[in-house]
Amino acid sequence: MDGFIENKTFDEIEIGDTASTQHTLTKRDIELFAIMSGDVNPSHLDEEYARSDMFHKIVAHGMWGGSFISTVLGTQLPGPGTIYLNQTFQFLKPVTIGDTITARVIVTKKREDKHIVTFDCVCTNQNGKEVIKGEAVIIAPTEKVKRKRIRLPDIEFKKEECPNYHRIICMAEGREPLKTAVVHPTDSNSLKGAIASATAGIIEPVLIGPETKIKKLAKEEGIDIASYDIINTMHSHEAAEIAVAMARKGEVEALMKGKLHTDELMKEVVNKERGLRTGRRVSHVIMADIPAYPKPLFVTDSAINISPTLSEKKDIVQNAVDLFRSLDLGTPRVAIISAIEMVNERIPSTLDATALCKMAERGQITGALLDGPLAFDNAVSEDAAETKNIRSQVAGKADILVVPDLEAGNILLKQLTLFSSASVAGVVMGARVPIILTSRSSGELARTASSALALLSVRDGRPSKKNISKGAA
Repeated sequence: MDGFIENKTFDEIEIGDTASTQHTLTKRDIELFAIMSGDVNPSHLDEEYARSDMFHKIVAHGMWGGSFISTVLGTQLPGPGTIYLNQTFQFLKPVTIGDTITARVIVTKKREDKHIVTFDCVCTNQNGKEVIKGEAVIIAPTEKVKRKRIRLPDIEFKKEECPNYHRIICMAEGREPLKTAVVHPTDSNSLKGAIASATAGIIEPVLIGPETKIKKLAKEEGIDIASYDIINTMHSHEAAEIAVAMARKGEVEALMKGKLHTDELMKEVVNKERGLRTGRRVSHVIMADIPAYPKPLFVTDSAINISPTLSEKKDIVQNAVDLFRSLDLGTPRVAIISAIEMVNERIPSTLDATALCKMAERGQITGALLDGPLAFDNAVSEDAAETKNIRSQVAGKADILVVPDLEAGNILLKQLTLFSSASVAGVVMGARVPIILTSRSSGELARTASSALALLSVRDGRPSKKNISKGAA
């Protein structure tokens, strides 16, 4: 996008001309529209009501049917000088927070005597499904106009409380709960998080740990755990062993980390004889809800693989892509991150990035658009990508960031949470079952969102627990 806006006059317009624009809907957009229009429909603004009404059922009305399409007509085709006469639209599907909408117009008729132009209009979501279609009629400008593009003022909102978390949690509602082994839930955060996920209908927990300690904690915290199974163990290591064994036998569909070190749990998961290995490398995928970013940002791997090889990075990428696609968010844009965006043999991560992109071209990684190496700024900022003249379907609008190693990922993750007010949910992918793995300081909402990620990854076309063989090995 350059610094000028230029129209197309009636004489320049031809039948079949087309223009489009794209935008990802955020809660901020909904609130801005409500402020401008006075539309306080609870389906748009009331979190509790919206969740009961098909999770944020933002009905595509004037905001998208009128304003969004008129943006194309008023800024691109024909552009400045356009006069809107009429519009008729059908609203085919709900538009929800996090949806990426593409609005496209195409010229179908011209009326010479009054300079009237008719357009077919369609809006599609990230899955290519039509959400709006119809017709717009305008008077096209007859004089050429080229003006400096006006930069809109920034509007600061109070920090949102994780709209992307709520969307994922709502998506999980109504599905069969995930029977989950909660490993050593002996602190307040892990026990509250497990019970909150159970109360939301996302998991069916089996609490594994010292029974006396768990019951004492529940009493102190005022948590009712009478209806949940407890398997008594002496210590956290025994809890990890039992949880992994249950998953291996098909008795549970997921694991949830409680108050124990990640290494202690993962040691049992990756054990060659009795663990949960598959043919793929396990890796941790986080979903960050960042107020300054218009959509959820996934980062991998900041918790499991210290210095992954190229073949391990291939699995790390595929794990993240598989999780993303299970959330019905469309085809992810994957940025392979390094210190720079140029290939440099003295920086091995740039070589890995290049190889991973080629592997995606050859079908060794599927279901995503990859680009790299990309530096962090030009992966998430379109302005930064444009400044460096990077032409890419990924640059500036990444959905998934693949970091070069655990150190870089850990630093990035902590920077996002401390300086960018990000909230983070996480799950380990690549094992026989997903592993709900969050920071020990994570609260109930982050743990519930992590549980929802795990549930959606399992229920995405895979067998439910009713079809799992109890003797599966």
